[in-house]
Amino acid sequence: MNALEIKTIFTLRLFGYDIPITETVVVSWAVMLVLIAASLVLTRRLREIPRGAQAILEAGVEFLDGFAERNFHRWAKWFGPYIGTLFLFLAAANVVGFLTPVAVSVFGFHFEPPFEIKPPTRDINVTAALAVISILLVLAAGFLGRGLKGWFKGLLYPVPMMLPFNIMEYGIRPLSLCLRLFGNVLGAFILMHLITGLFPLALPMVFSLYFDFFDGLLQAVVFTFLTTLYISEALEMPGVSE
Repeated sequence: MNALEIKTIFTLRLFGYDIPITETVVVSWAVMLVLIAASLVLTRRLREIPRGAQAILEAGVEFLDGFAERNFHRWAKWFGPYIGTLFLFLAAANVVGFLTPVAVSVFGFHFEPPFEIKPPTRDINVTAALAVISILLVLAAGFLGRGLKGWFKGLLYPVPMMLPFNIMEYGIRPLSLCLRLFGNVLGAFILMHLITGLFPLALPMVFSLYFDFFDGLLQAVVFTFLTTLYISEALEMPGVSE
């Protein structure tokens, strides 16, 4: 089967329409289910003096709170949870392919993995949806931070002739977010398949540490950081008075 194919697992018929449920949807649901289950387990029986997993969890939450405060200031409680959730989902979704068993063929012995877990972010529909959500929040941040009048004034900064270019940014930014994440994850996915086909014995496990794990985390950081930057800029539009 083509490694790049987005396979349909089953089809739902709803209100007379057939809705295909692809492997992207299934893996995305699985990632969300794991994150929800982990959050429920880790927040049960919290102790006044944290230790073990609770200490790590609280350190992560404190880091997120500090990061949100530095970037969003008084709006931190509105946008901080989204940024944290976005990073956790992308990190898990990007590295989930690391869990796929590796095919092995040596000395007449051949092992073919019974399944392959493909990162949902190699599907441009997923990255496009996340990019659209992020840019909608950027618009909301502009309205919240400066009001409707202030947001329109910001479109004229630094000079009125910049209006069409400032408007274009709201189309270019989600496109850039979408294609950067999609291209890097898909590229790493293709490279891993090429390496597995050429050197099936040991190299796939070594290269997987970079292409499936490190690069996946790096792309999650980049997408989250850029989204944070765009929202922060929208909240503090230059050239707009309070």
